[in-house]
Amino acid sequence: MKITAVKPIPSSATTATGSRNYMFVKIETDDGIVGWGEATAGPLSVATMVEEFGEQLIGKDPGRIEQHWQTLYHHFHVRGGVVQMSAISGIEIALWDIKGKALGVPIYELLGGKMRERIWCYGRWDGATPEAAVERALSFTTQGLTALKGDPFDHRGLFIPIEAERNAIAKLAAVREAVGDDVELLVEVHGRLAPSDAIRIGNAMEQYRPFVYEEPVPPQNLDALQRVAEAVSIPIATGERLLTKWDYANLLPRQIVAMIQPDIIQAGGILELKKIAAMAEAHYVGFQPHNPYGPICTAASLQLDACTPNFMIQEGGLHSWFQDACFGEFPAQKDGFLPLPKGPGLGVSMDEDWLKANPWRKDAAVWRAGDGTVASRQETNWS
Repeated sequence: MKITAVKPIPSSATTATGSRNYMFVKIETDDGIVGWGEATAGPLSVATMVEEFGEQLIGKDPGRIEQHWQTLYHHFHVRGGVVQMSAISGIEIALWDIKGKALGVPIYELLGGKMRERIWCYGRWDGATPEAAVERALSFTTQGLTALKGDPFDHRGLFIPIEAERNAIAKLAAVREAVGDDVELLVEVHGRLAPSDAIRIGNAMEQYRPFVYEEPVPPQNLDALQRVAEAVSIPIATGERLLTKWDYANLLPRQIVAMIQPDIIQAGGILELKKIAAMAEAHYVGFQPHNPYGPICTAASLQLDACTPNFMIQEGGLHSWFQDACFGEFPAQKDGFLPLPKGPGLGVSMDEDWLKANPWRKDAAVWRAGDGTVASRQETNWS
């Protein structure tokens, strides 16, 4: 079997919260097996990178996934960054999809076999006010979800005004009271706090028993993250903006995080995340793939969750449009868990008619707001 084409397919989806762009990857072979990947990162330039990398793979055996990953990663002397790694990730996931389909098994069977039958997942508890946060939280708990994540911070920039700080703590307090103590609450910060603010707020939030305190400071400075971790009792999580095993090689030996959140479509794909998860396991750190993106990101993450010893909980996968956009039975949440995909490869494939009917939109959102909605280009100004 040989690769005959590698195609980026930009698309968009429109929901009640707005429109958002996605990047999918289609790899064709000479025996008719097609693999699907996802390379969503924001910039349309990822499509150009997928095309350039794809030229390196035409005529090659799609089963030599590790070799192709190394070839693409070392293609440029200056390597790394979200555009290159998203392109590599999308291609790598599509190659695994082909391998699984060719062998007639789910991808997790090729990575050691499944360890669990279902995947713990979470909804959201965001909102502009404590009342809105409670309303959103209850909309998920009534569906059976037992964990929720929320970003209660409504400020911009690194230094939080006192009004925004009080509002953030009030949201968490209101949601905890509304859902009770049996629902896990994850606090998402998106790296928007200075260390001293993150410490003060974390200590104030401790009484509400957050499951984790995610990315409390910007991810570039591990010394700052360590300062926060040593001063608060809430478990720390980070990793959605770290790329490849080499970024995690700097983080994990410090023993400052309880859970890492690499993104399967930006940090290198399925096998790279399997390696990163193993590094975390050796440091007694939990694993939760980051996933605010599309259906292929979810399907790939579930394959990895199934066979990873230190898996903890999965983000995303709850959008109703995923089933509309896919062939195959897309996993649907029940009682707070997502079932494993049933078919070979990823278990689902993109519907090309849906992709054609939902093209990339210039006016789609470029930024994901803390409350889980999307913002227009005008609304992303920092003035």
